Amino acid sequence: MKSYLTVFSVFFALFTLISCSSAKKIEALKPTPSDNSPMVYKTTTSFVAMPVEVPIKEVENQLNKVLTGLIYNDSIIADDNTEMKIWKQAPVKLSEKDGKIESVLPMKIWIRVKYGTEYLGLNDKKDITLNGTIKLLSDAKLSNWKLSTTSVIQDFEWSESPSIEVKGRHIPITYLVNPTLRIFKAKIAKKIDDAINKSTDFKPQVLGVLEKLSTPFITSEQYETWFKLIPTELYVTDAVLSKNKITMDMGLKCSMQTIVGQQPLNTFKKENIVLKPVSKMPNKVEATVAAVSTYESASRILTKNFQGQTFASGSRKITVQKVDLWHKDGKMIIALDMLGSVNGTIYLSGFPNYNAVTKEIYFDQMDYVLNTKGALTKTANWLLSGMILRKIQESCRYSIKGNLDEGKKNMEPYLNNYSPMKGVFVNGNLSDFVFDKVELTDKAIIAFIKTSGQMSVKIDGME
Repeated sequence: MKSYLTVFSVFFALFTLISCSSAKKIEALKPTPSDNSPMVYKTTTSFVAMPVEVPIKEVENQLNKVLTGLIYNDSIIADDNTEMKIWKQAPVKLSEKDGKIESVLPMKIWIRVKYGTEYLGLNDKKDITLNGTIKLLSDAKLSNWKLSTTSVIQDFEWSESPSIEVKGRHIPITYLVNPTLRIFKAKIAKKIDDAINKSTDFKPQVLGVLEKLSTPFITSEQYETWFKLIPTELYVTDAVLSKNKITMDMGLKCSMQTIVGQQPLNTFKKENIVLKPVSKMPNKVEATVAAVSTYESASRILTKNFQGQTFASGSRKITVQKVDLWHKDGKMIIALDMLGSVNGTIYLSGFPNYNAVTKEIYFDQMDYVLNTKGALTKTANWLLSGMILRKIQESCRYSIKGNLDEGKKNMEPYLNNYSPMKGVFVNGNLSDFVFDKVELTDKAIIAFIKTSGQMSVKIDGME
C-alpha cells in the first residue's frame, strides 16, 4: 500500500516589491511556534471490502500436500476377518459439481482376508493388492476462513476385478471386497475430510497478509514520512462454491497513520485482530488517507515560487526576500522578510481552507500579527490596509490537483495483481481522491483525502 500519501507543497503567493522611497525599520515580535502536537496523525476509520476467490484447483493443491502416502490403516483382523491399508497412488483431483466438491482419489489397496469353510471350504488367509479409484462427493462450507467438508463415497472403480488365486484358479472376490469397503467407507470419507480441513485453513495466510500490509513503509525519503496501516477488525461471509471456485466477501476495518520522522514500529499483533463472521457486506472501499507537507519544505518552495513579485502602494514598494511558516494555536503563521520602503519581518496568520472547484488550498480569515516592539510608522501603516491584505490573500493559494492525481497514480501498482505474499494477489480500482480537511501540527501540514473504489483478492499458488 505504498503511498496513498503524497507530499504536497503548500499554499500561497506573496509579494515582491521594489523600493522607491527611504526605508523604515519594522520590528515585530515573532510568534513562537506551538510545540504540543503529537508526532502521529490518525485518520478516520477506513473500511476496505475485498471479495476473495479461491479456485478449487488451489484447494486440490493444498490437499495433495497434506494427503500423502498411507491414508488408511485397519490392522485388526478379528472384528471382520479383514485387514486393510490404503495408499494415495496419484494426486487427488477435485472439481465442482452442483455446488459440491467431487473428489477422485487414485489408490492402492492392500487387503488381508481370513477365510475358512464358510467361504471356500478352506481355513486360511490371503493377501490381496488392488489398484483403483474412490469417488467422493462432499458438501463444503468455508466459514471464518476454514474449509470443512462432509464427504460420502459414491463409487469404487477397479483397474481390474479383485480376485485371489486358489489352487491355480483366479476366483473373483469383488463380492467380498466391495461390501468390506462399504463397511469402512464412512471411515475413509472422514479421513479425506480431515485432510481437507487440515490443508485448507486460510486464516494463517490471511493474517500473514495483514501483517505484511501493517509493516510501515516510507512514502517520502525527502520529507521523512511513513505510512502505517493498523487493522482492527476482519469480517468475512460464508463461502459460495460455484464454477470451480470458492468465493466469499472479506471486509477490513482499519485506521491509517502518517508519521513524520523516524521509522515507526510495526505494532501488529495477530491475537488482537477481531474476526467477525457476517451475512453480507458492501462491496466497496471507503478510505481516508493523508498527504503531508513539512513547514520547512513549504517555506523553501514558496520563497522560490514568489521571487520577483511586487506589492506597492503609491510610491512605496517592497521586495520579499524569504518566506517562513509554522503553526501556532491552530493557525498558520507566515513570516515575510522584506526590503524596500519597509525593512524587517512582518507576520501574517490565517486558517487553511480548500476550494473544491479549483482544487486549491487557500488562507481564510487572514490578518497581520500586530504585537510589534514599537508603534508602526506611518510609512508602514499601508501594510495594514484592507486592499493590500486582500491582494496578499488572493495570492496565498496553491493547487493540489496534480498531487491528488499523483496519489492515485502511486496507488495503481498496488491494485494491479499486487502480491504481498506468494499465492495472494490483489486487484482493484479507485475513484479520484477527494479533499476532506486540513490539520496543522507543530511539524507539518496534514491534508486528509478520501477515496472509494473496489478491490478483490485471489488465493492461488500458496506455498
